[in-house]
Amino acid sequence: MTAVKPNHTPAPVIVDLSVAALRARLHDALSVYVAAMDYPRGTEHHRAPMWTEHTTRAGWRAVAAVLPDDSGGVDLRTAPILAIAYGYSGAPRQWWHQQVQTGMRRCGWPDAAARDLLADYFELTELHVHPAAQGRGIGARLLDRLLADRAEAAVLLSTPEVPEEANRAWKLYRRAGFTDVIRDFVFAGDTRPFAILGRRLPMPPTHP
Repeated sequence: MTAVKPNHTPAPVIVDLSVAALRARLHDALSVYVAAMDYPRGTEHHRAPMWTEHTTRAGWRAVAAVLPDDSGGVDLRTAPILAIAYGYSGAPRQWWHQQVQTGMRRCGWPDAAARDLLADYFELTELHVHPAAQGRGIGARLLDRLLADRAEAAVLLSTPEVPEEANRAWKLYRRAGFTDVIRDFVFAGDTRPFAILGRRLPMPPTHP
């Protein structure tokens, strides 16, 4: 893995990632995910096939924060990755879509309102900043870049519930105007409660 160097200058650069670029740097991107989520080492091996499959979905897009070299240049083959975000267009046959649809029904969403929201949305699947690089506005810059010029009517995401919404992810999503769709939802095969959040698109920039 190309090591993260939080004290390195110049400042991180936000870049778009092609399918080929993400697949080439998949281990490094997943290492950021594991560190940000505080998962056990080895989790990345289980997630790699899923992330790879996601790159084949309609509307897929990925962005990353990387450290340029001393001259300010960026070589995506080697630049240290500080943060990663990606998503794609939601669709009825996707597992996450089906789970959220079931959750909305169980918590009392009117059928027409649920159909309207789920008819045209971007699923923000992953957004993670390495702990060594957090608190520098990188998450907001990723969010702005990922959602810029999306054609969908809304964006949806899931994030773990935390007491009093007291972490950086929650603060970012609230600042960006995300509101509750479902709270304390438990996905099939998991035991942790999640919140499903959403907002209409386009989204005003969250980072100056």
